[in-house]
Amino acid sequence: MLSESDRRQLDEQGWLALPGLMTAEQLAALRARIEELFEQEGSDSGSEFKQEPGARRLANLVNKGRVFEEAILDPRVLACMEQVLGPRFKLSSLNARSANPHSADGQPLHADSGAIADEGGYFVCNSVWLLDDFTPDNGATRIVPGSHRWRRLPHADFLEPHPEEQLVLGKAGDVVVMNAHMWHGGTANRTAAPRRAMHVYYTRFDQPQQQYQKKWLSAEVQSRLSAEARRILALDDPLNDELSAAGSGKSGFMK
Repeated sequence: MLSESDRRQLDEQGWLALPGLMTAEQLAALRARIEELFEQEGSDSGSEFKQEPGARRLANLVNKGRVFEEAILDPRVLACMEQVLGPRFKLSSLNARSANPHSADGQPLHADSGAIADEGGYFVCNSVWLLDDFTPDNGATRIVPGSHRWRRLPHADFLEPHPEEQLVLGKAGDVVVMNAHMWHGGTANRTAAPRRAMHVYYTRFDQPQQQYQKKWLSAEVQSRLSAEARRILALDDPLNDELSAAGSGKSGFMK
């Protein structure tokens, strides 16, 4: 699934673009369902996870449509996750974020969940599914390539440009995988249109999920899931149940 250069870029730079990963049909279906959910949920949208001034959010998406169930099993994304997290990992959360038009503020540079790699290596990795083009003006994510290897965090209000940062630009339908220990942050959307993305976020097997999937998924959804989907969601994993009982992970930022 991954070339040696892909693996090297993930290891050394901390991110990898997968251009055109979504088919036109998949992209259209994701856009349609996400806008439908924004309309249905209104002011409650994102409340299962977090809400944010200047952006619309959705959470718990595996529970809200088969199109999301398919996304968590994309083989190229899973190959990237294995490269970063090792052979045992699980979905941590599946959320969406739409940066509002003319949103004035970007995010500070951060590592998701305030995470620094531990003795077991990296344990958080995100895939950003571009539902709109990411441009220099509409809130594209800025990253500091290689910063996942520094094993330190930026200061809490790092809003200024970093001398080594770059913007992640791409076309709707692309997917960008990011080692979530890498310093990154959303930028301001200075255009008249929303900038939408979906975050299919994974963690190592021995870490708590951002959203404990067994709690949030309905019995109907759980009953129809494939064995592979149940494994990725850790629905039958006693260790995951113990980790959830001990306390959930920090929410962190999502771009």
